[in-house]
Amino acid sequence: MTQATTPTVNVRITAVLQKFTNGQKQVAANGATVGEVIADMEARFPGIGGQLYGEDGKFHRFVNIYLNDEDIRYMGGAEAPLKAGDTLDILPALAGGAA
Repeated sequence: MTQATTPTVNVRITAVLQKFTNGQKQVAANGATVGEVIADMEARFPGIGGQLYGEDGKFHRFVNIYLNDEDIRYMGGAEAPLKAGDTLDILPALAGGAA
């Protein structure tokens, strides 16, 4: 019997989160779901998870995560399944302007 391997995916990090990844614009991460990949990243880059999740354990409303250019909100959210070679883009919304 062969053991299942955890997929390795490419995660592209926007500039505002690169302070958590030591300036890296993209990292490889492991996980069978989006949530597992974020947990893997949090283990290696402490603090990044807190930028993505609220106290309720759900992604912040203003965080957009795309799996191969598709919004994960329509693919199962944190439970969206991944396969080796997939690409995740993490894009927190930016706000600003005059009050």
